[in-house]
Formats: sequence, structure tokens, C-alpha cells
Amino acid sequence: MKGSPQEQKSRRTTSGAAELNLDEATITLLRSRLTDVAEQTVRAITVEVPAYADALSGAMGANITSAVELALRGFLRLAGNPAASGTGSPLTPALDGAYALGRGEARSGRTMDALLAAYRIGARESWRQFSAAAVETGLPSETMAKFAELVFAYIDELSAASAAGHADELATTGRVRERYLGRLTASLLRGDPSHQLLDRARRAGWEAPRTLAAALLPTEHASRALANLDDRTLRADEDLPDLHEQQPETTVLLVADADGPRRPAIAAALRRHGAYLGPAKPWTQARASYLRALRARQLGLPTSAGLCDTDDHLTTLVVSADPEALADLRERVLAPLADLRRSSGDRLVETLRAWLLHRGRRDEVARSLHVHPQTVRYRVSQLRELYGDRLEDPATVAALTVALSVPPPADG
Repeated sequence: MKGSPQEQKSRRTTSGAAELNLDEATITLLRSRLTDVAEQTVRAITVEVPAYADALSGAMGANITSAVELALRGFLRLAGNPAASGTGSPLTPALDGAYALGRGEARSGRTMDALLAAYRIGARESWRQFSAAAVETGLPSETMAKFAELVFAYIDELSAASAAGHADELATTGRVRERYLGRLTASLLRGDPSHQLLDRARRAGWEAPRTLAAALLPTEHASRALANLDDRTLRADEDLPDLHEQQPETTVLLVADADGPRRPAIAAALRRHGAYLGPAKPWTQARASYLRALRARQLGLPTSAGLCDTDDHLTTLVVSADPEALADLRERVLAPLADLRRSSGDRLVETLRAWLLHRGRRDEVARSLHVHPQTVRYRVSQLRELYGDRLEDPATVAALTVALSVPPPADG
């Protein structure tokens, strides 16, 4: 079996050490220079790699110095004891240290580019220092060549271990943060107390915006919409509270600062995705935005170009807040029309609604109904006969306006 790339590198490093055969005098001299080599290597790294420019002071400096010394000590153990293998190999502590260094660099927010540059410079500097010492012992040129190969093979293996640690830390950190963000989103949709929301936002490392607006949309469109929204946008796909109606798979996006001049751009990002966008609310009150967007979808409010912005439908949402009360009100204020044929009654209701909305301006009523002004005059005369003086009563007019401010339900 060929084994993994890492195992192949380890075998090459071990076989390279076995072929080296450094004598005890050389190993002793190299060990005596280890501290100086480590210092020179750290100095070169901090001078030539911008990410480590200030690393000689503070915790970072101590970590780098410790990592370099551990690596060099492991190299000398390997070079001096090439027969060792398995878990007791001289490579093991150094590789473990390199792996831990990679994880630490990821936690510190530094990329692998900086660490790999440090390894390249470290390899060059340590080889320069070690080779100078080896020359003093009269090491043959063939052995010097193998010595150089071992140095760079060893550094290559350390680099791979650090890269693995860096990748594992990023993956672990990402998964953990996703879990924390998921808990925060669920907490916001439930309307949990502010102190819980603040704690969960802190745990998730989430920078809270001024406001959040909930957008409900089909899950199949969520990723495309999310790509054009603020990085602080939160997402929930499962176990959505208060979602009782039969709908395709639904995703909720809690969009940051979707108010003021930013609202049109956010609406544009959600357009064509069948989204229902709630109002922008203080972020700890995101549940109110979610409930309004949910209510708009339950009512079947129309979407314009694939978006329903609830800010454009406040009247409908207000008068539809209690459907039974609205139905009772409609029945009461339309009682004078109850004995008419259905078609005649519907025409008069349509005319009465337009007459109220256009404040009795006959030509505007006619245009809105696509009829002749004389037709409007005739229908209004019928309404006055049926309602009598009640059409002059402010309370009746107010009740009619509320009852007819939105179109009647489809079942009449």
C-alpha cells in the first residue's frame, strides 16, 4: 500500500535520516548551537514575514520561539537516532507541536500563507546555521547533500502538520460558530428575553446590528438571496415557530439594518425570490418582524415582481388582524344590500368602496371602475336610497371605510 501523502512524507524523512549517519561529534556540536540557531531563525522570521513583525514581544513571540526550538530539537533527535520509529519516533513531539501551532494560528486569525512563509525562511536559516557548524567537523560533501535534503524534508513535514492543524481548527471553529448562530436565530424567532439574546450573540461572535427584518422565502431561493445580503444576516431553515400553514419548504432570513436608505437595496436583493419581507425592528425584537411577514403570507398578500414588502400593506394587515371581527363589520355595514341579487350587490359594493376611497369624486370613481360617470351617478343614487341619511353619518362612513378598505375575500 502506498499510504497517505503524510505517511509517504514521514517515510521519506525517516529513510533520509537513516541514510545520513552523522557522527557523534557533529551531533554534539549541532546541539551546542541549537539555542543560537533558534534565535537567528526567529529573528529572520520576524524580519521577513510581515504577519510576525512584532512577534518577538508578547505571547506570540514566546509561541514562535518555543515552536522553533521544539522543531530544531526534534530534528537533531531524528538525525542522531534515525532508527527510532512509531509513536516513539523523534518526529512525534515536533509534529504534534506543528499541528498545535497551525490550530493556534487559525484561532489568531492568521492565514496559512504567513505560517508557510515562516517555515520556508526557517528552513533556509536553520540550514545556513547548521551547515556552517557541520563544515567545522569536516563533514563530507555527499553527507552534506543528504543533510540538506533531510532539513528540507523535515520542514516540509512540519508544514503539512501545521496545515492540517490550521484546517481542522477552521472547520471546528466554523461548525461551533454555526451552532451558536443557529441557537441565536431560533432564540430571536421565539422572542426570548433580551439578556438571553445578548449572551447568545456574544457566544456566536455576532456583531449585532441596529435592526433586523425577517424575510420568509422558499428554501430553494435562500442561498441566492443570501449572497447579496449583509454578512450579519442570520438564517433558519427548520423548526420555525408559529409556522402552521401548508407551504413549501420555508427559510427565514433575518436581515441586518433593512430600514431607511438601505431598504430599497435589500428589497431588490429579495425580489424574484417569492419573499415576504417584514418591518425593520430593533434586533432584540426580530420576532415582531417575523410574525408580520408570516401574517402577510398567511393572508396571501400579493407579491410584486416576486416580493411582498409588508411596509406597503400596513392597512390590509391592520384591518385583517381579526378576520372574524372584520367579517362581522362587513356584514353589519353592508346589511342594506343583503336582499339584492349577488351580481347587483357586488357592483354596488365595488362602487361604494371606490366612492369612499375617492371621496365622492365621480370622474375618479368612474376611471377606477372603468365605467361611464353616468353609471357611477346611477349606482350612487341606488346606494343613497338603500342607506338613506346614514351615508352622511361620520360613524357609518368610518365603519364602511374600514370594512371596505381591502377587497372582500374570494368567497364573498
